[in-house]
Amino acid sequence: MKTTKFSEMTTEELLKSQKTSKMATYTFAGILSLLFVVNIFLFYKKGFTASLVVPFALLPILILNFKTLSDIKKELKSREN
Repeated sequence: MKTTKFSEMTTEELLKSQKTSKMATYTFAGILSLLFVVNIFLFYKKGFTASLVVPFALLPILILNFKTLSDIKKELKSREN
């Protein structure tokens, strides 16, 4: 995957990237929180299962997505000034 620095992107590209990343991140956060709830329910019903580890393993991806959104927001704010 080709990575571009936010400083090298145009404002229109940044806005499009922000919109796409925001939608994907919030969708992922919703699914991940649902997975947490389901796993808590299954933990009380069946005890420990290997699926309990999955939401914790995916949590760093969510954190990185929020950091990327923050970086895009900072770049857009710096261009306003």
